[in-house]
Amino acid sequence: MPRLRLAHQQLPGVTVIAVIGEMDAANRAQLEAYIAEVQPAPPGRLVFDLSEVPFMDSSGLHVLLTCATNCLKDGGAVHLAAVQHMPARLFELTGIMVHVPVHDTVEDAITAALAS
Repeated sequence: MPRLRLAHQQLPGVTVIAVIGEMDAANRAQLEAYIAEVQPAPPGRLVFDLSEVPFMDSSGLHVLLTCATNCLKDGGAVHLAAVQHMPARLFELTGIMVHVPVHDTVEDAITAALAS
């Protein structure tokens, strides 16, 4: 099973989760467990740094959408940042940007998350 490298940074008002590797069905459970471990309770504002994710399938997309839905229920928000070409194409095809804001940089995503 290809493992993801995951890291997070707790900033005032927002948690940034950096994902490194391909997000797919083989590591979906790893990502879900990591999010559950580092996400504040109740879910707050999260930024996913996807700058090191060259590929994402529908499993990875599902994890992000589930996380966004759970955050929104509790007044939080999810923002995606620095999306590479292949995942960006998946986002375009599925229309995820209607539900989850996508930003060019992590800094832009943090700023937007704090303003939401």
